[in-house]
Amino acid sequence: MKSNTELRRTARISLVGNWGISAVVSLILVLIAGLPPSIHESGLLVYLLIGVVVEYGYEVLFLQSVRKEKEMDLDGLIAGFKDYGRIFGTGVLRYLYLFLWTLCLIVPGIIKHYSYAMTNFVLKDESDLRYDAAIEKSIKMMEGYKMKLFLLDLSFIGWYLLCILTLGIGFLFLYPYVTSAHAAFYEDLKAGYKAETMEEERNA
Repeated sequence: MKSNTELRRTARISLVGNWGISAVVSLILVLIAGLPPSIHESGLLVYLLIGVVVEYGYEVLFLQSVRKEKEMDLDGLIAGFKDYGRIFGTGVLRYLYLFLWTLCLIVPGIIKHYSYAMTNFVLKDESDLRYDAAIEKSIKMMEGYKMKLFLLDLSFIGWYLLCILTLGIGFLFLYPYVTSAHAAFYEDLKAGYKAETMEEERNA
């Protein structure tokens, strides 16, 4: 796979000319899904019904930007509502599993977080997959690569510290950077997974 430096470079290139709109969509995501439940009436319900699907749209926006498929716009945030049942159902299952694993111990919860990390990208690319099937595809793709993604996230630690000094405003620009890096990671992972699968089929 590409180095973390290359993945971050790909992310930055994809954001050229898009930093402003990226900050706006990040703010919208935070307002919908990132505030404490006390801010909203029945905040958890709002997150489950809306936030999970908006989060999907957010990740897909940056995947499309990395792929140079389309211009980034606010409409992309609600793309998941066109396939609400599949996106919502898979997202709720994903977070339910994470919650249950975290109840066991923190470390297993973190490991599963990285196992499930590609789920939204899988949902975007494979419209026939849903619920457990989409989550399991992410798990298979991430076998042997969870530490790689963890280290990619860890490489942003300095930026997180700087964002704290900006009273949180910097996170509106950091989240797009990190999400774009994840999208670049997925693109590289997907290519490698496809090659490995084809090789296994030839040798079967």
